[in-house]
Amino acid sequence: MTTNATRTGIWPLIPYADKKAAIRFLVEAFGFEETLIVPGDDGEIRHVELGWPHGGGIMFGTCDAASAFAKPRGSGTAYVVTDDPDALFERAVAAGAEVVLKPSDQDYGSRDFVVRDPEGNTWSFGTYAGS
Repeated sequence: MTTNATRTGIWPLIPYADKKAAIRFLVEAFGFEETLIVPGDDGEIRHVELGWPHGGGIMFGTCDAASAFAKPRGSGTAYVVTDDPDALFERAVAAGAEVVLKPSDQDYGSRDFVVRDPEGNTWSFGTYAGS
């Protein structure tokens, strides 16, 4: 099997009704980086890719009700690895994230926190990077 260390092999799809506001929030609150934004002919955003500084990223875009990818607003959830959850928590709260769980040490050795974005999607950040 051939592998490429720089290729992202998984892209969580997070539903957003207001894609422009979502981009602003995710960049400001969490530190995602804009990597690709594809506008449609009507000025609406068709596709978004935001990269995570430690690798990987998320995608979202236009999905009508008939799409296999259509999900209700606020139904997205993701766990994201970070080296400094306390600083990221402060940044997220300052940007308007709703606190679900303040930073705390977990019995499996991670330090985690959980917040909701303005559209109700749940974001968990922690130091656990998998085994």
